[in-house]
Amino acid sequence: MQHAGPARPPTAPVLGIPLAVGNYDGVLDWMDAAIAQRSREYVCVAATHTVAAAQEDPELMEAVLAASFTVPDGQPVVWALRAYGNDASERIYGPELMERACARAAHTGARIFLYGGREERLAELTRKLRERYPGIQIVGGHQPLYRALSEAEQRAVAELINAAEPDIVWVGLGVPLQEKWMRTMRPQLDAPVLVGVGAAFDFLSGAVAQAPAWMQRAGLEWLFRLTHEPRRLWRRYARYNPRFAWWVGREWLAQRRAR
Repeated sequence: MQHAGPARPPTAPVLGIPLAVGNYDGVLDWMDAAIAQRSREYVCVAATHTVAAAQEDPELMEAVLAASFTVPDGQPVVWALRAYGNDASERIYGPELMERACARAAHTGARIFLYGGREERLAELTRKLRERYPGIQIVGGHQPLYRALSEAEQRAVAELINAAEPDIVWVGLGVPLQEKWMRTMRPQLDAPVLVGVGAAFDFLSGAVAQAPAWMQRAGLEWLFRLTHEPRRLWRRYARYNPRFAWWVGREWLAQRRAR
């Protein structure tokens, strides 16, 4: 997919997915430029789950590859980039990216729409963001259907979001639904920037606890989340964490042999 919008950050591939090699400020500057140019973009935020699941889900892989770019959200993904020789790689954590973008939007006047989350969590997220970032313009929110939408439902959602005239739509549907939603809805939405941030709505609303910083740095965020939501998450981690490690190890060895 070719983009005529602002210059994107450099990327490096992990398991066929080009990941941005940059930092928070670079992504936020790019978002500001996209808003100024009124281009139509979307950004994926990829942890281990996204990268591994895309190997087995062609539709997810297509959605990620069609994005303007994808940022490395998980610490193991950053380690993979560095192992491949991309020493400048930094983690761009979805919830932190959203918080920094909201802080900036409170000063720039960028208009925010929140798409995702349960009704009570969406209301609490809106309240907390307005409290933390006085002056932020949250122009709408919508509790979505957690499934693929019919064409009529897509039109209704597009009309709702477009009527609010946002500059950024934060999408909290989780993988792989949010990536597929952004790819499908991108042509129908006027907002310049869509960003899929998974569980950020739950974290920033306070509904779900975040792992301590030391566990995130150690790549143990999955373990913290598993202990808090074992029923929902054990299958995901049991399936995708070992596969990610195996596939990355195999790719790393292939690169070393090639060199």
